[in-house]
Amino acid sequence: MMKKWIMTAASAALLAMSGVASADSQQALAQKNACMSCHGVDKKIVGPSFKDIAKKYAGDKAAKDKLVGKVKAGGKGVWGPVPMPPNAQVKHEDVEKIVEWVLSMK
Repeated sequence: MMKKWIMTAASAALLAMSGVASADSQQALAQKNACMSCHGVDKKIVGPSFKDIAKKYAGDKAAKDKLVGKVKAGGKGVWGPVPMPPNAQVKHEDVEKIVEWVLSMK
């Protein structure tokens, strides 16, 4: 019984650490692709903070697709007069990972 408990605890710890590693790699993608030049995690820079974006789109089942499209094509008017430039050069799968990370923020 003790061995089973230790294996369960070890598995849980590894899963928890993999989530942290994933979040770290998603933040690194955001930094690498200059997202954080205009967006802070919890503060507005030029554009809204990532936490404000997550709050605005919480519960919206179409949010991921909407935001991936906005990142790729650019956008304006949702958060004020400053437009977000298109980021067509960023790989689609990287944009998806970044958007998932942003939407996961509380």
